[in-house]
Amino acid sequence: MNDIPGRPQAASPAAATTEPYRVMVVDNSAVIRGLLTRTLEGDGTIRVVASVANGQMAINTLQRQSLDVIVLDIEMPVMDGLTALPQLIAADPAVKVIMASTLTAKNADISLRALRAGASDYVTKPSSTRELTGAESFKAELVSKVQALGEAARRADPSKGTPSRPLAPRPVIAPVPGGVAPVTGTASAAAPSPIRSRLFEQAPVVLRPAPDIRPDIIAIGSSTGGPQALFEVMAHFRGGLQQPIVITQHMPATFTTILAEHITRQCGIECAEAKDGEPIVGGRAYVAPGDNHFLLVSRNGVTTAQLTKDPPENFCRPAVDPMLRSIVKIYGRKVLAVILTGMGHDGRGGCDQVVQAGGMVVGQDEASSVVWGMPGAVATAGLCSSILPLKEIGPFIRKIALRTAA
Repeated sequence: MNDIPGRPQAASPAAATTEPYRVMVVDNSAVIRGLLTRTLEGDGTIRVVASVANGQMAINTLQRQSLDVIVLDIEMPVMDGLTALPQLIAADPAVKVIMASTLTAKNADISLRALRAGASDYVTKPSSTRELTGAESFKAELVSKVQALGEAARRADPSKGTPSRPLAPRPVIAPVPGGVAPVTGTASAAAPSPIRSRLFEQAPVVLRPAPDIRPDIIAIGSSTGGPQALFEVMAHFRGGLQQPIVITQHMPATFTTILAEHITRQCGIECAEAKDGEPIVGGRAYVAPGDNHFLLVSRNGVTTAQLTKDPPENFCRPAVDPMLRSIVKIYGRKVLAVILTGMGHDGRGGCDQVVQAGGMVVGQDEASSVVWGMPGAVATAGLCSSILPLKEIGPFIRKIALRTAA
């Protein structure tokens, strides 16, 4: 989830909020707490109402006052972040927790365990005070994630404060067979009604007819909230799927290595970071390595992985769009693209090419998304054949992947 904020976002969720998001910073270093506090309060939409040195102090503070977001360090005396996390969530199920860690394999593993235990996201801190002072991309990422998750906290519990915009029912325009013009009405089971969005209020959700094909490849894109969503979806792929599964999750290097290991352990499907030049084979999952775009190329009839350091797209590397573009060139209409929770609109351009080639796009619905940016972008662009709650996506993909070839 290495989105670089400061980029054009689908929305500025805090722009019209009547009260700043209330944040607690938890870190054993007073210097780091001060730097994080100045970074957050410099935005104007965020107020740091508490700054404490360990997990126990964080629990005590949360029991006394309402918070929207907690920025929680991992390594602390008295009580570390992973120990404190479930107690913080139990004290306030609507509060959103961002784990903060340095970029090490140990901390990457702890961060992913924290996401499975209920944390909403993480940020990777620079390893020294000097680096942190000048790390503009880190500061912008932190502010952007606090804004997005603060908004989500207020939607989960309106008593916390007024969200920037109320969720309003969205008409779902479903395709009608036989060339009849689409009509507005109740969504089908494939797209629960009403579809709600704060980010794309002006555009209705238009569902495309679902192509009657069995895909030859499954491509998944995700960002904020993505690891949790991937674990849920891919648990349904255990045994039986013959297609390769390619994944671009916005994450830095080291974290993507650990993500692939967690998918293997948790979901029972062989998963690893893609390696440049390796053949792509069915029944396996491949994760884009951090700081590399992950493409597929066909050489002498063999599909292989290609990793590039081409410039970031949508302010991300890896990015979903280049992966999807490369897949369409090889697989044409036999592509099933799945866009899960995440900020921004990465994946929209690539999904457009999937649809133009005759393939299928599935998007996660807003209610189950941590942030309905990426899936909302493809949904409101009219690129989805189905918009589903997270728990229904895995079974749906499995059903499509196992259907009779067409």
